[in-house]
Amino acid sequence: MSRSRNETPGETVQAVNRALALLEILSTEGDSIALSKLAKEANLKLTTAHRLINTLMYKGFVQQDPVTLKYRLGLKAFEIGIAAMSAMDLTAVARPFLKELAAQTTETTNLAILDGHEVVYVDQIESTNMVIVKMFARIGNRGPAYCTGTGKVLLADLSEEELRRRFAAVDFIRFTPQTIISIDELSATLKKIRRDGYALDFSERDEGVTCVAAPIKNYENRVLAAISVSGPLHRMGDERIRSEILPCVLDAARNISERLGYHYPVSGSPAAHG
Repeated sequence: MSRSRNETPGETVQAVNRALALLEILSTEGDSIALSKLAKEANLKLTTAHRLINTLMYKGFVQQDPVTLKYRLGLKAFEIGIAAMSAMDLTAVARPFLKELAAQTTETTNLAILDGHEVVYVDQIESTNMVIVKMFARIGNRGPAYCTGTGKVLLADLSEEELRRRFAAVDFIRFTPQTIISIDELSATLKKIRRDGYALDFSERDEGVTCVAAPIKNYENRVLAAISVSGPLHRMGDERIRSEILPCVLDAARNISERLGYHYPVSGSPAAHG
């Protein structure tokens, strides 16, 4: 395959490189493109290009015109592009408030989004405390949403039907004695989170780690992301959370949401939308 763009560093997977090359070609075309032209521009054999295109079609990244039989980008490619743009806008808006929240609490602050049944951490400001505990939450990490404060506050925005659909094939893993291990238990927990407008996590994913999270909403009144403070249980007990940390988290969530176009009702609670 031609490397007219950038040289590929380190270990790469040839099939993935080739598939991405096809997507790049499709993204630069103003119209649909024939398979023969795709193969030629990507410097691929016609049979190889056909196999790759079929795979991309199966996953929704490419569509074929039923009349001309030419190919164009599919909706999945657009969805990922839009999601990437939204994520960049989100982190740019949220980062000052993550920093402020970290300064207010001296604990680690996190920004996370939901992907299917998993929570994905997209930004973080680490604690300035000398004693830092090992936590799952790290930028780029993803994991089960049912056992983290950020994950639960994001799941609370789903309908009951959508929640059960996403978790239909999920095996609940007991990471600690406090981990939620069934869809019914999760559903009941999310109902409380919707009422409260925030989520707590006392050692559900990592033993000895506490988290308090609140939803970030967009102009459509949908939960776009979650902001949280996490730290060791000996520094973040229930009393400190409710009197000191929770108000700061809710305030940060509100400020970010307002900058993303959300207008709170007069009561002003950033409760998750059911």
